[in-house]
Amino acid sequence: MAEVIPEWIVNLEDEELSFIKKFIIASGSLKEMAIQYNVTYPTVRLRLDKIIQKIMINDRESNEPYIALIKKLAIDDKLSLDTTKILINEYKKQRGNLK
Repeated sequence: MAEVIPEWIVNLEDEELSFIKKFIIASGSLKEMAIQYNVTYPTVRLRLDKIIQKIMINDRESNEPYIALIKKLAIDDKLSLDTTKILINEYKKQRGNLK
C-alpha cells in the first residue's frame, strides 16, 4: 500500500513540521514550548496560530486553479488570511453570477 502524505503536511516548511513534532512531544504545552524555544508564551501562540491558518487554508475549497494559486500565495505568506478569504469569496460570487 502506497504511503499518502496529506497535502497540508507537504505544504509546511521543515521548521514548522519540527515545531509540530516538538509540540506533540510536549503534550501540547505552550508553556513547555516557550521554554524549549526560549521565547514568550504569546510568541509560541502566534507561531502555532500561523501554522493552524496554513493548514486551514490548505484544507478549504476545491482544487480550482485560481483558488489553488490564492492558497499557495497565502501559504507562502504573500497574502494574509483575510485577503485570501476575500479573494476566494469574491471569486465564488463571480462564478455564481456567471452560471
